[in-house]
Amino acid sequence: MGGNSAVYLRGLDSKNTLVLIDGIRYNDVSSLSGAPYANLMLENIAQIEVIKGAQSGIWGADASAGVINIISKKATQGFGGSAHIEMGSFSTQKYGASLSQKTDAYSLKVSHNVIDTDGFTAQAPKGEDLDNFEDDGYTNKTTQIQAGITINQNNKIDISYTLIDTQGQYDTFENPNALATYESKNYFTSINYNHIDSFHEFNLYAKRSSFAKTFKTDFSTDDFDGKVDELGFNSKIAYGDAHFLLLGAEYKKFEHDNAINQDFDNQGLFITNHNVFAGFMGGKTIFTQSLRYDAYSSFDNELTGKIGLKHIHAKIAGLVTSINYGTAYTVPTLYQLYAPASSFGGVSYPVGNVNLQAETTKSYDITIAYKDLSVSYFNNNIDNLIQYTSGYNNVKGTSKIDGIEATYAYSLSDSLLLNMNYTHLFTAQDQEGNLLLRRAKDTFNIALDYYASSDLHLGIDASYIGDRTDIIFNPDFSTSDTQTGNYTLVNFTVDYQINDALQIYAKIENLGDIKYQTVYDYTSSPRAFYGGLRATF
Repeated sequence: MGGNSAVYLRGLDSKNTLVLIDGIRYNDVSSLSGAPYANLMLENIAQIEVIKGAQSGIWGADASAGVINIISKKATQGFGGSAHIEMGSFSTQKYGASLSQKTDAYSLKVSHNVIDTDGFTAQAPKGEDLDNFEDDGYTNKTTQIQAGITINQNNKIDISYTLIDTQGQYDTFENPNALATYESKNYFTSINYNHIDSFHEFNLYAKRSSFAKTFKTDFSTDDFDGKVDELGFNSKIAYGDAHFLLLGAEYKKFEHDNAINQDFDNQGLFITNHNVFAGFMGGKTIFTQSLRYDAYSSFDNELTGKIGLKHIHAKIAGLVTSINYGTAYTVPTLYQLYAPASSFGGVSYPVGNVNLQAETTKSYDITIAYKDLSVSYFNNNIDNLIQYTSGYNNVKGTSKIDGIEATYAYSLSDSLLLNMNYTHLFTAQDQEGNLLLRRAKDTFNIALDYYASSDLHLGIDASYIGDRTDIIFNPDFSTSDTQTGNYTLVNFTVDYQINDALQIYAKIENLGDIKYQTVYDYTSSPRAFYGGLRATF
């Protein structure tokens, strides 16, 4: 818990996916790995929306792989609340509570959630027993406040504040027993004015994402602080029977403090047109077009767009076909641009590169869905891919990632549900044919949910990871490839609704106690047991 986590969406890595919490940017401007997924708590999340493919035509930078929008639980009418407690392996404790009040005039919701665990070693040589190394603990305290004021039936103001306060231990390079520690305090705030009338819906907003991290070892203390400020507006104008136009503008400023002490800003204009046509071939056609222009103070300006066509067929009930094409870009981080050279073993190694260019992506996907089955082909072509090779550099030429993904959901009976998904990468390499690392060739997930009664639910899921190549840094500073894939993980959960207000649950993670590593020499959880209680009122 608390270790670096990554989401590879259609073969593109975390820095290419834009993550939002209630519309506030969650990507860490002072980090190299995009959004800090490890610090998210599920207890206060209502739903997660995932949009795949190049989305810069709508959202701007860092949406090359797609957008993940995390939506928090909101206050419900009247007064209410919830509480939960969970305990389990590695002396793990999770607990928290929320209170909310909502009337026609205002809403207020406050929540506080805590994770505290002794954990296990963050780093160990492959195949070694984790008990032979010291544990790396983790604590997370997340507080969220949401407030809303209804001025009248056409106007309201919403305010959101989230603080994620974490402390943890980690292991330094090639030292599984290092006594290194870190602290982070991340703040996410927003205020939004919303107006609705017969002509349009208008939003005027200000947002801030602030990141402050301190890493301590026996030899040094390093701070990585940064923030993103955003001002903007958008207007959604409906026309015709089922069409709308969305247009807006925004200003963003990105800062990285400390030794970097650099910033840049961005001004963006965007427009989306959405049409729904009925009657074509007896079905319904959805046609969407987006265009966005971004002007940067430190990079080339970018014009990106997206076009999508989806048809719901009438002559073959349940058949849906769609095609999307989009362009996107990912700008270098300020660390990648300006980080000073580092030294190891008396040798200096370059890091930052002020000549880095933004990554640009062209992607398309084609989907055929029939009832419960959906199959998609996706294709991503990336120019100027940024990688670390004797400092940060752009990979020459065009890198390519393409593959297929399939999903299937089916009710085997009134009480038994089946969900499956599969992704296969045909290609994940640069122009010279070099393999792009840490991307699984094949990924297969299957889940069975059994509702024995209206109160009792049992679930089991399994994930298979195929060939996946990582890199080893050898003592002589050379590198070589290694295999981190070819394993299957199984998890089990059971929950029972005692009454309308009380639920108990238990879960087993990594049921087969599989020893695996997603990143070479960095550990993942062995078999673990957890149990908990949830209450609502």
